[in-house]
Amino acid sequence: MLIPKLTTLLVTTLFIFSCKEEKTKKEITQQVPDYKIEFGKVSKNSIFKNDSLSIWGGSLVKGEDNLYHMFYSQWPKKIGWEWVNYSVISHATATSPFGPFTPKGDALPDRGIEHWDGSTTHNPTVHKFNGKYYLYYMGNMGDKKIVSVPGKAKINWVHRNNQRIGVAVADNPNGPWKRFDKPVLDITENDSLAHDALMTSNPSVCQMADGKILMVYKAVGKKHKLPNGGPVVHMVAIADSPTGPFKKYPAPVFTFKGETFPAEDPYIWYQDGKYRAIVKRIKHEGKKRVFSLVHYDSENGINWNKAKHFEISDRTVTWEDGSSYRFDHLERPQVFIENNEPVALLCAADSIDANNVRHSFNIQIPITIKKFND
Repeated sequence: MLIPKLTTLLVTTLFIFSCKEEKTKKEITQQVPDYKIEFGKVSKNSIFKNDSLSIWGGSLVKGEDNLYHMFYSQWPKKIGWEWVNYSVISHATATSPFGPFTPKGDALPDRGIEHWDGSTTHNPTVHKFNGKYYLYYMGNMGDKKIVSVPGKAKINWVHRNNQRIGVAVADNPNGPWKRFDKPVLDITENDSLAHDALMTSNPSVCQMADGKILMVYKAVGKKHKLPNGGPVVHMVAIADSPTGPFKKYPAPVFTFKGETFPAEDPYIWYQDGKYRAIVKRIKHEGKKRVFSLVHYDSENGINWNKAKHFEISDRTVTWEDGSSYRFDHLERPQVFIENNEPVALLCAADSIDANNVRHSFNIQIPITIKKFND
């Protein structure tokens, strides 16, 4: 009979296509590996410091001149830990991502209290998208009042609460950098319950698989008593263009139940079918805060989960001679990717002397990625 034969042929064809589709899905899943991020040994020359400056949070991009361009925060050490009101973003170059770096001047200097970012620029992250260079950063303005001395850190709350996220654009990492009259990501106004009702800061940015721009940023609300505000969380925003506008998503990321400030300083990137992040973990043990670097990943850049290999470092680095050192802080992780592979992790590091004075600098750490298709 013709009909049973056709039915059998149809069922067989559907079964074959179903198996092919299932196999294709399985192959796609297998092609998205889990990452294990490990530190390599560090040269003691891979430290960028200045005896008279506090240096914090370098970010790296390679230019068409084949030089490695680092953008970092700096302010005079003699005035104390006054990053929130005296930081400027400066520029240095090297022939290797591990240094040594030579300072080249200020990229985003103080430009006057009449500008939203006129007093302070801080925590840069630099990227090249579609032939142009984009320097994302925190900016603010305020009274420039110094409230601390070396060894006794305090914070100028006017500047802290005026923090907003900006972006500057250039055709060349040597500049000039075009700054804008408004932040690229402002606070959510007219909503006192918004997660970012008080301030936005510390942007982390990458280009998504579809070409859009993904940003994860630090947000502080007004639910807690001012001037501190809080809680401190991280939020997601996406734009069609590197200069915005950005659409904000409502749910905080990198959260831990019962903790109000569990994470800080994410660095995000897209590789091998997933969004990846290295994040500073802030674990509260009684009144003590314990810092480490940890690893998250995401299918879509919006919902983030602890990666299978979550723990990266307890702030210990191993030098080339085999000795090791555990820093007081290892923060602002910034991944440098060359030839589509992460090769270096730039971090802000510091030591605190007998007088409780903080001495900060940037360190460039070799990293390796082990990939598992479990």
